Amino acid sequence: MASPSLTLLRHGESDWNVARRCQGHDDRARLTERGRTQALEAIDAVRARGVDLVVASDLTRALETADLVAGALDLTRLIDPLVRERSYGYLEGAPLAAVTPADSGIADGVVVDPDARPAGGESLRDVALRARRFLEKVDLAWPGRRLLVVTHGGFVRALRAVAAGAALEGLAWEQVDNATLWPLEPVPSD
Repeated sequence: MASPSLTLLRHGESDWNVARRCQGHDDRARLTERGRTQALEAIDAVRARGVDLVVASDLTRALETADLVAGALDLTRLIDPLVRERSYGYLEGAPLAAVTPADSGIADGVVVDPDARPAGGESLRDVALRARRFLEKVDLAWPGRRLLVVTHGGFVRALRAVAAGAALEGLAWEQVDNATLWPLEPVPSD
């Protein structure tokens, strides 16, 4: 059985990205005009990857992005909450400046505590476990498919770390810009 391939796409710019607000699972953020343009500009690169199915986070900013891309390429779009952004609990809606390393587990662009969690939210380890469950699901549900996964920056980082077998402690938490593509190929299976 052929392994699926994944291309990750972070959602386009949202109004909360512009306002520098912590989004997490809060679903009030919407794409800006620039975010919609970014999604449309990603279409040729997605087409070049030979994608045949779109799987999107259930959060509106990702769904808006996925619908623009899937519609332009005449692809089916499915929804999977496993690919949601990390929950930031009580910090959702707050300024990003309010998120401390004690809450996020990230300091100076490096994961220093994968078990840190804001009250009511998820740790990075929780997100990595969701990423692992998603990879297992991909292998079972879509063997041999070329998936575009429209998701969020934190989930892109977590999924890439899990797919690479990287330890979370000391992991560089690299920048994931809006509407950027991150290929993962092939997806490892156990």
